[in-house]
Amino acid sequence: MTPDASALLRWYDHHRRALPWRSLPGQRPDPYAVWLSEIMLQQTTVKAVISYYERFLTHYPTVQDLADAPLEDVLHLWAGLGYYARARNLHACAKRVSERGGFPDTVEELLTLPGIGAYTARAIAAIAFGRPVVPVDGNVERVTARLNATEEPLPASRPLLARQAALLNDGPVAQSRPSDFAQALFDLGATICTPRSPACLTCPWQTSCIAHARGIAAQLPAKQPKQARPTRYGAHFLLHDSSGQILLRTRPPTGLLGGMDELPGTEWRGTAWTDEEALTHAPCLTDWVRRGEIRHVFTHFTLYLTVYEACLPHGHNAGIDSSFGTFRSTKRAALPGVMKKCLALTQQTPETP
Repeated sequence: MTPDASALLRWYDHHRRALPWRSLPGQRPDPYAVWLSEIMLQQTTVKAVISYYERFLTHYPTVQDLADAPLEDVLHLWAGLGYYARARNLHACAKRVSERGGFPDTVEELLTLPGIGAYTARAIAAIAFGRPVVPVDGNVERVTARLNATEEPLPASRPLLARQAALLNDGPVAQSRPSDFAQALFDLGATICTPRSPACLTCPWQTSCIAHARGIAAQLPAKQPKQARPTRYGAHFLLHDSSGQILLRTRPPTGLLGGMDELPGTEWRGTAWTDEEALTHAPCLTDWVRRGEIRHVFTHFTLYLTVYEACLPHGHNAGIDSSFGTFRSTKRAALPGVMKKCLALTQQTPETP
């Protein structure tokens, strides 16, 4: 049985979240705002995104402004938000949209743009252009699994949940308000049908929910046991010159943290580095001070980095190989969160090598 779309929309009209990228009732959504927020929200929480979104809009009020900006500046603004391929694709997509004179308004055309996959294309099409499609994110997966009491665990159940979710807007009421219906689904999952302790008693779809009727809502969607996250180790070197700048290099444009800036250092491997080993990879021979170790969790592994620091005397930076980077200010550097943690260690008491 398809749940009552009118009940969900009535609930949404009274309880919709106020989000900076969301248009007010009666206003036409801005495709640029919808697209920018959806890219930022990929694998990131609303709370973490809001300040980045507002800062991006201040610097780049339109998609044309973003397209015209240097990639270096875009990466600098993005630094700390993670999943940095999104920032490169964001910039590439802005250029493509600018060239064609605006965003396409169909799922099929949106899928041809850099960084836009199945979910994002449907979200933009539904929210910004009123296309009657159901974008399936984690919130919608959870709502769908509970409505249908789908007990097959994720991620294997994703194709089934996508087919089930596509039926949620079956009917004239949902299809008359596709933008609101999609956002209502998001809000239902984010505020009522939450991962833990769902508020079933206040849910507008309680009577249609098979999992609630069976008393298993909180157990769904089931997930396959996570594999242990491997651990990697590395060492990085914070080298100051006499003018107060530090040695920074830019990572390759593709791959993990692609195009971002970092302190020069060792590879990240599965065994820890001794001080003696690590210092053979230092950018120069000098008196290095061991500042300590930071821990940073990536999606697929946990990283431990030892940080060493040194200051060069005046005029002693000419002999450093360019493969270690150049001396620069951090003000315009695109530093990911893991490198910011390394820099923060300089505020602590030095350790001895």
